[in-house]
Amino acid sequence: MQKLIHPKDKYQMNWIEGTTEWGTVKSDIKLTVNKNNIKKDDVIIETYTFINETDYDIFTLLTDISIYTPFNDNYENAEVCMTNKCHAHIWCGDDITYVMALRMGGESPHLGMVLTKGGIGGYSIERDLKQKSNDRGDFILHPCPASLAPGECLTIEWILFWHEGKDDFYCKLKQLNPRFIDVRADDFIVFQGERIKITANSEIVADEIAEQVGERTYQININNVKTKCDILVLPKLDYLIKARCNYIATKQQYHKENSPLDGAYLIYDTEDKHIYYNPKNDVNAGRERVGMGVLMARYLQNTKDEFLNNSLLKYIKFIKRELLDEETGEVYNDCKRNNDWLRLYNFPWMSTLFIELYILYDSVDLLKIAYKIMKFYYSNGGDKFYAIDIPIVNIIDCLAKEKLFEEKNDLIKHFKLHSDNVIETGTNYPLSEVNYEQSIVAPAVNLLIQTYVITDDEKYLNGAKQHMAVLELFNGQQPDYHLYEVAIRHWDGYWFGKKRLYGDTFPHYWSSLTGNAYHDFFKILKDETYIKKARASLRSSLSLFKPDGSASCAYVLPVMINGIYARYYDPYANDQDWGLYFMLKYTT
Repeated sequence: MQKLIHPKDKYQMNWIEGTTEWGTVKSDIKLTVNKNNIKKDDVIIETYTFINETDYDIFTLLTDISIYTPFNDNYENAEVCMTNKCHAHIWCGDDITYVMALRMGGESPHLGMVLTKGGIGGYSIERDLKQKSNDRGDFILHPCPASLAPGECLTIEWILFWHEGKDDFYCKLKQLNPRFIDVRADDFIVFQGERIKITANSEIVADEIAEQVGERTYQININNVKTKCDILVLPKLDYLIKARCNYIATKQQYHKENSPLDGAYLIYDTEDKHIYYNPKNDVNAGRERVGMGVLMARYLQNTKDEFLNNSLLKYIKFIKRELLDEETGEVYNDCKRNNDWLRLYNFPWMSTLFIELYILYDSVDLLKIAYKIMKFYYSNGGDKFYAIDIPIVNIIDCLAKEKLFEEKNDLIKHFKLHSDNVIETGTNYPLSEVNYEQSIVAPAVNLLIQTYVITDDEKYLNGAKQHMAVLELFNGQQPDYHLYEVAIRHWDGYWFGKKRLYGDTFPHYWSSLTGNAYHDFFKILKDETYIKKARASLRSSLSLFKPDGSASCAYVLPVMINGIYARYYDPYANDQDWGLYFMLKYTT
C-alpha cells in the first residue's frame, strides 16, 4: 500500500510516507508469508500470516519479523505539518496494540490502527539520516516472540480506521476490537508511600502502596488476552532532589584553578564514571546545562545546606566570569565568553537562573541582572523568536516587589509585542533548530498564557487556547510511564547523548513544557482535567533520575534504530535537570 487518503479530506493528506512501502515484511526466518488487504465500509483489514512449512520447530525472537507501517510522521515547515503530517502515538502492548495517528493541526479526520489478532511486542525505526532531526523514520512493528511447530501458523491482523480525535479513537478501539482491554492508572510514576492503582476495563487489577523503588510491569490477562502496564516507583521527591543536587555538586562540578572551566557544572558520563566537556554546542559548559544551577538555586530556597551553597557560589563565579556580561546582559554560548553563535534560547534560561538566585539570596542586584539579560534578548530579535520557558510572570512579580516599576513596565511592553507577534503568526510557526516540534508550540502557549496573567487581556488567553489545542496533540495516553502524557520528540538522544543515536526519546525533559502549560491553564480555567494532565506530564520526566542522584539526558525507546539496539537511558547526565526543576517549581 502506497497511499491512504480519506476520500472527503479537503487536504488530501496521504497518511503513509516512507522509504519502505507499507506492509513490507522482512525476516531472516524461514517462514512463508501470506498477506491480505480487505477494504470494508470505512475500514481496512490487513492480515499477515506466517507459516512454518519446514519440518522443524521455529522459535522467533522479537526482532526476527519486521512489518513496515510508515505513518506520515516527519517535519517540514509548520504550514505543511498542520494539514499533511501526523503524530503517530504507538502502543505495543502485546495482544493490545494500537496506533493513534493525529493530524498535526488537529483537524479531523484522523487515522487509527488497532490489532485484532496476534500480539506486537515492540517497534523499531529506520530513519533517513540526511534529514537529521526532521525525520522520525519508518515504523516497524515486531510480532511477539513465538514458537511454531511444523505446519503451524502465526497470524497478525489489524484494522485501519478513521476517527475524530483522542476520545473518539478510544471509543472506536472498543467498537472495532471486542477483545480490547482498556488499561488505566491513577499515576504511572509514583513516589514511595503513594498508592498504585490500575484498572483494566474498569476492574481493579492492582491497588497497593508503593514500597520498593524501581520499574514494575503488571501483566494483565483477561479471557486469555494479554497486555501490560508499566509503572515506575521513585523515592520521595524531596529525597530525589536532594540526591540529585548532591550528585551535581560532587560529580558534575569541575575544580581546577586557572582553568576557564573552574566551577562549571558539566556533563557526567555515568558509564565511564568521569566528568566530561567538549566545546561542541550540546556538550559544552553553557546552554541547557544552566539548568543544573537553576535546580540548585531553587532547592536551596527551602533547604539550608552549606556544602551545596558553596558549590552554587562557585558556579555563580564561573557564570559571571565565563558565560555572562553583567553590564550588558549578553549571555555567551560557552566558556571564555565564546559567542560564535548568539543563541537566543540561552537568554531566558540565564535570566531564570538569576531570578532564582535573587529569591535565594534576597539581592536586588541579581534581579537587575535578570532584567538586563531579557533586555539584551529583546534588543537582538527576541520578540520574534520562540524561546523556551521565558520567565514572564516570575520576573514581573519580582520587579514589582522591588518597586522597579520602570524595568517592569519596560518588560511588559516587550512581552506584549512578543505575544502580538505570536498571535499574528498563528500556527504557521517559524522554523527553528528543528523544522517543527513540541518545543516550538509550547513556547507560544507559555508566552501567551503568561502575558494574559500580567495584562488580563483576553486576546492573549484566546491565543493561548488556539496553540494549546495544537500542543496537546504531541502527547499520547499509552499505559506506560515512558509514554503517558509524554510529548513526541525524536532527536535529543543524538544531540545531547553519548551514544549519538537518533530516535524516539520517551521521555525527554522538555516534555515537561507541556506540563507547565497544563498547570498554567488549570490555574486560570479551574478545569480539573488540566491539573491531572499537568501532574502526569511533570512526573513523566522524572524517570530520567535515579535514586543515587545520577541522571540521563534521554531514554531512547524503540527496540532498534537503523539496525542498532536501543531501549536505553543514555549514559550522559547532561541537561535533564530542567525536568526536576519544573517538578519542584510547580508542585511544591
